[in-house]
Amino acid sequence: MKTKHILAVAAIVAGCGTSLACTNLLVGKNASADGAAMITYAADAHTIYGDLQYLPAADHAPGSMRSIDDWDTGLHHGEIPEVAHTYAVVGNMNEHQLTIAESTYGGRHELTDTTAGAIMDYGSLIYVTLQRARTAREAIQVMTDLVARYGYNSEGESFSIGDPNEIWVMDMIGKGGKEKGAVWVAVRIPDDCIAGHANQSRIYRFPLKDKENCIYSKDVISFARKMGYFNGKDADFEFSTAYAPSDFGSLRGCDARVWSYFNRFKSGMDAYLPFIRGKKGAEVMPLYVKPDRKISVRDLQEMMRDHFEGTPFDMTKDP
Repeated sequence: MKTKHILAVAAIVAGCGTSLACTNLLVGKNASADGAAMITYAADAHTIYGDLQYLPAADHAPGSMRSIDDWDTGLHHGEIPEVAHTYAVVGNMNEHQLTIAESTYGGRHELTDTTAGAIMDYGSLIYVTLQRARTAREAIQVMTDLVARYGYNSEGESFSIGDPNEIWVMDMIGKGGKEKGAVWVAVRIPDDCIAGHANQSRIYRFPLKDKENCIYSKDVISFARKMGYFNGKDADFEFSTAYAPSDFGSLRGCDARVWSYFNRFKSGMDAYLPFIRGKKGAEVMPLYVKPDRKISVRDLQEMMRDHFEGTPFDMTKDP
């Protein structure tokens, strides 16, 4: 039986705010040169330095509590009950090769929950989940259960969630203290495709009836209606448009990084240049594309050093 692996490339264990540049590049297992699903994670900032945090596997006595301290600030948010057994974690991967990375997109400011009852920040959400879940689907369940029960106090986040068999992107944002928890949607990336996110929500329309490949909170559309962000038909709902409307800065500074990744491995991406340039009514760049060839670890390493070379945005030519 062939052993399957997921490889986390350039996992940097550090917080990243919207003013910084977090980039996640994802490769489905059938799109990679060696059959391993891959996720990259970088936080480009002179104030952030990478380290590989080690959390050993452990057994916990009944009644044990887990302290939740903000990943960015260290602020103590509260405590939650600990589970009987937690898995070993190194960096952003656990002993079962479950990997979780992120990029902050912020979204609507009024949806950041600053009330005392919101305990889970995005970083704690990642690490608590890595200690409790074995697969990507389990991770989505754990993460969404945690925010539903204990509240979510961070800005809007995109999460890359992968195991040796599946890779998902999940966009999440809080409810601003008006209700407990968060609204979210998770989409599975096809095995033969690549995806990415870089500080801007990338999930627009999503398949409402494909429960095998798309999972979402039951109120993801109704809450948007309640807040006045959307008033159309369910089939026309776009998560990003409702909860994290893009502007020229997010398109040119954030989505452009994903476009450059797609452009490196997929022909025809010039069709989305109007979108990246902020042209009103332009066709939205897809969440994922099928690359023209298989992608190697070296390809991803080089892509993480990309400065838009050979494109209209080439930073080496100061466009």
